[in-house]
Amino acid sequence: MINISPDNVAERLMRYVQIDTQSDPTSTTHPTTEKQKDLSKLLCRELLGMGITDATTDEYGYVYATIPGNSDKKNTPVICFCAHVDTAPDCSGYNVKPIHHRYYDGADIVLPDDVTQVLTMAGSPYLKEHINHGVITASGLTLLGGDDKSGVAVIMEAVLYFMQNPVIKHGPIKILFTPDEEVGQGTAKVDMQKLGAQFGYTLDGGDAGSLEDETFSADAATITINGVIVHPGYAKDKLVNALKIAGAALDALPKNEWSPETTSAKEGFVHPVAVNGIAEKATIQFIVRDFTLTGLQQHHERLKKIAEEVVAGFPGSSMEYAVTEQYRNMKEVLDQYPQVVAYAEEAIQRSGLKVIKESIRGGTDGSRFSYIGMPCANIFTGMQNIHSKLEWIGTKDMAKAAETIVHLSIIWEEKG
Repeated sequence: MINISPDNVAERLMRYVQIDTQSDPTSTTHPTTEKQKDLSKLLCRELLGMGITDATTDEYGYVYATIPGNSDKKNTPVICFCAHVDTAPDCSGYNVKPIHHRYYDGADIVLPDDVTQVLTMAGSPYLKEHINHGVITASGLTLLGGDDKSGVAVIMEAVLYFMQNPVIKHGPIKILFTPDEEVGQGTAKVDMQKLGAQFGYTLDGGDAGSLEDETFSADAATITINGVIVHPGYAKDKLVNALKIAGAALDALPKNEWSPETTSAKEGFVHPVAVNGIAEKATIQFIVRDFTLTGLQQHHERLKKIAEEVVAGFPGSSMEYAVTEQYRNMKEVLDQYPQVVAYAEEAIQRSGLKVIKESIRGGTDGSRFSYIGMPCANIFTGMQNIHSKLEWIGTKDMAKAAETIVHLSIIWEEKG
């Protein structure tokens, strides 16, 4: 019987979230913020303190560690459990004050540092599953940072369980903590040879029992609009303002479909995220998302056509359309290695939970890992309302996630 204490995982999360690790999408350094290394260094020290002999952190903020296998079976695959240390730029991660509501009674939770921030069961129905159990929130001025410090805490608690229970048979287990996942750079400087894992699991999911083997495929698209610039005092019939063309292009986008605010489930979207420029030249940056590569290509063709038609209405102007690949749907790789998902399903069931198969309307480090040599699915931690001041997490979900890691490691050894 594997039994991990919700209070112990909660204590870890409470400590970790108080370290500011917010990443920066405008930075060109690796990691994008030096402060992410503060948590990486702490995790490395804690792993060494647990008895892990090879725990290291590098100049980029990655943490690598190994729990040596103790199985008599020689061919048990090396598996990896991964979480990211950074928090999202969407909401402040400075001076996080976590609050452990040890026995949630179902009432509204008013966050004390901003009483307009109220966590309600109407707004978060999943709270009902945590009545009489522990719930952790922030204080109202910041996000909590459960995305993905809950994953970090869960993995660390599972590592401690293995080290304290050496009779549990398992193959080699690799631990990896990454920086900059929230800004799409989580695998930018990872050393896959040093990691040395064949299969992996990110701990970066929501409701207890959820298992995700599919993400969006994602691109960035940049439309550059070239206007015609002359002195505005003598501009009649000569000036072509790139900023106005950019505005017209944005206005030409569909109003009731094809955007994040009008799509759900398996529907893709195109989303403008930034406009920059002057009258002579302007750029519009988009993110383009779909679950299939065919759909992704169709979105690009449609967006480019809309822009071309708008630009054609401004004689003298021109445009360029550039695409940058971001990540691809990990399901295309995972379908070739069905045991990765099958074993995770069995582990979740052994933990006493119902498996909830989901698709992510976003991406994880696992999306990139799957395409650079480590097929990787995503497992729940319990995080809710992520990237917001109303972020919260149930402590029993985190404990179950840690138990799932232990069961999963046992299953890989059993099947080895």
